[in-house]
Amino acid sequence: MKDRSVDEVVARLRERLRPDQISIHSVERLVYGYDATWAEGVPDVVVHAESTADVVWVLRIANELEVPVVPRGGGTGLAGGSVPIAGGICLNLARMNRILEIDPVDGVAVVQPGVITYELQKAVEAQGWFYPPDPASLYMSTIGGNVATNAGGPRCLKYGVTRDYVLGMEVVLPGGEVLRLGGRVMKDVSGYDLKHLFIGSEGTLGVITEVMVRLLPRPSALGALAVAFDHLESACEAVVAILSSGVLPLMAELMDQGVMRAVEDFHPYGLPVEAEALLLLAADGEEEAVRRDLTRMIQGVQAFGGRVVRIANDAESAAYLWEPRRQVSPAIARLATHKFSEDITVPRSRIPQMVRYIQQIARETGIPIVLYGHIGDGNLHPTLLCDRRNADEMKRVAQAAARIFQATLELGGILSGEHGIGLLKLDFVSQAFPPITIEKFWAIKLLFDPKNIMNPGKKLPLPRNYS
Repeated sequence: MKDRSVDEVVARLRERLRPDQISIHSVERLVYGYDATWAEGVPDVVVHAESTADVVWVLRIANELEVPVVPRGGGTGLAGGSVPIAGGICLNLARMNRILEIDPVDGVAVVQPGVITYELQKAVEAQGWFYPPDPASLYMSTIGGNVATNAGGPRCLKYGVTRDYVLGMEVVLPGGEVLRLGGRVMKDVSGYDLKHLFIGSEGTLGVITEVMVRLLPRPSALGALAVAFDHLESACEAVVAILSSGVLPLMAELMDQGVMRAVEDFHPYGLPVEAEALLLLAADGEEEAVRRDLTRMIQGVQAFGGRVVRIANDAESAAYLWEPRRQVSPAIARLATHKFSEDITVPRSRIPQMVRYIQQIARETGIPIVLYGHIGDGNLHPTLLCDRRNADEMKRVAQAAARIFQATLELGGILSGEHGIGLLKLDFVSQAFPPITIEKFWAIKLLFDPKNIMNPGKKLPLPRNYS
């Protein structure tokens, strides 16, 4: 922590925080030194915030002493975004976990950042409402983390990502200033829309301490399909054709054969593991509309050789049909000592071409790559299987990842659809943006965080002429 001792920082923090809100023991600090990647770093101190006032105090001290601050929610990130690589203070927001309000008149909910995504969904659904964003980690991830990474999920094909549901927020800046951005209204062009700078900012601008989200009426009916394909490319082409025909599924998820076999070994669901690919499709809305959309989707997949292996006509059976998709990450983790999960997004018309590139890269580098993802919106998760202890293999992993990113950009895609840049993709950002754009990113960063204490070393590479 630069020239500041841990003792000095802890002494200042203790002026307003209880002892049980500050963790300095080495074992306690280790717990907050990693996320769902293989990145690691140990904070010098962990602060368990319980209120906006706590966060204000921490950021005031950190800014004064120039100590790095890494905000943390559920620790489920897949880009190293909450890993404290520079030490400093890990600001744990998990205790700020209250749903403050559900307003059925305005159709909004107000929550603290530590609220688990699934808990919010359950709470609003009990009142007939619907909060669509559903990242795969929804049983563990927090709303604050979802906002900080602009999280998506399968339902975002139809309903959009987290950004589309954030109406307002409370944010604490370095130095302790509190901003309230946005509000309860659905339309607002008064002033600059600063809240959108914080959505997807990965904790590099300030700390989100309260979020107001808009809710939708809960759909009355739900149906789903599981469709097997003998050829992976055919599954990709079928999705493009369905979307181009005017049908907008609730979800369109892809699992290749390697992923299916991993899931089936992890928890038997009766998946068609002899097939090269499985598509999971769903529709929601009024019952008649759901039946119509499912029929059209069946016709669409059959035109590309798809075989419908399961149909779900109600919410309960649809949830079971979709459960294998929720098990993908832990199932893949059993295939190798380590995995490197990517998060690329390409225009949907170029999904088949991107899949061919990935298959070619796997063959040429000798690195096994399994593929799954939100194929309906072009968001793919090619996952590289490896052993970090094997230096030669890790060189080939780096080559494979670089080639995947290069192919993504060549096809007009982006480096991350929902996981964020964090630490793991930092070296590739300069390929995605020209230098002048990165300089403007830094101008925004330093406007809010002039001493660069907020999650340093994440999201943004250093600008040119940096000294």
